[in-house]
Amino acid sequence: MSILVIGSFMMDLVVRTPRAPEEGETIIGDSFSRFPGGKGANQAVAAARLGEQVTMVGKLGTDQFGEEAIKTLINEGINTGYILRDPQKPTGVGSVTLDQHGSNRIIVVPGANLSYSVTDLEQVEDLIKRSDILIVQLEMDINMIEKAVSIANAYDVPVILNPAPARELSDQLLSQVTYLTPNETEVEILTGIKVNNNEDAEEAGKILLKKGVKNVIITLADKGSLIVNNSEVKHVPSFNVKPVDSVAAGDSFNGALAVGLVRGESIEKAVNYANAVGAITVTKEGAIPSLPTVEEVESFINKSRNIVTK
Repeated sequence: MSILVIGSFMMDLVVRTPRAPEEGETIIGDSFSRFPGGKGANQAVAAARLGEQVTMVGKLGTDQFGEEAIKTLINEGINTGYILRDPQKPTGVGSVTLDQHGSNRIIVVPGANLSYSVTDLEQVEDLIKRSDILIVQLEMDINMIEKAVSIANAYDVPVILNPAPARELSDQLLSQVTYLTPNETEVEILTGIKVNNNEDAEEAGKILLKKGVKNVIITLADKGSLIVNNSEVKHVPSFNVKPVDSVAAGDSFNGALAVGLVRGESIEKAVNYANAVGAITVTKEGAIPSLPTVEEVESFINKSRNIVTK
């Protein structure tokens, strides 16, 4: 099975702090770390570590961060042959502030990610056609993303759109999305519905169905996920863990969702699997370093089943 990720690269610069500073305030942080990441790269590595064949498409700078990103993906067995380098733009950077509860605030400087263009994309149309599923996010040029989804739609390739960073999207784009995976903040921006409970999430999901999305999967952090489509509304519970770092939790969810779907799992089973992967991710620090292997996930799910049955 082949998963194609068209997405972003970031070098995450992470500061751990007891709390986020108020406006105009300077506080002393606990530690500083640097991790390779970016929503696209995170999702690609998440799927690769779960045992699937993954190709990554995007653009990096010709700097040190770009070299580190390429080496990271190669070490994970990901096909990097379609990744371009931009001699004028730097590799993207993410500035992450992480508090003692594992909550994060992130500022992204996209750099070379935004220079991956529609013209660049046209060179990989056959690659999209041959893929079993396409994953895209919103840390790149929106015109290019719209074109990628349109190409996939023309060839009946299922599309997972992770609408992050949050922004309004056209009905034309949404109508071509097979699986839309917003969190509570993102779904509010897309629909105007503030999600306080499952009923709110269901209402928001049905609005997105009317815009043409085939399946809406709203991620609700420690409350699990809600599936909304024309056949059912189904809540899939979360797994109970103690969070350390929420960076890349959503990305690992999307990578794992793609894995479950290309393996022919039902949407409910694929979402349950993705919930497990997301839960493991938040128990570790960093983006790519926190992503679990297939063996870790199987062990985690088995232990969770044993706890439930006792």
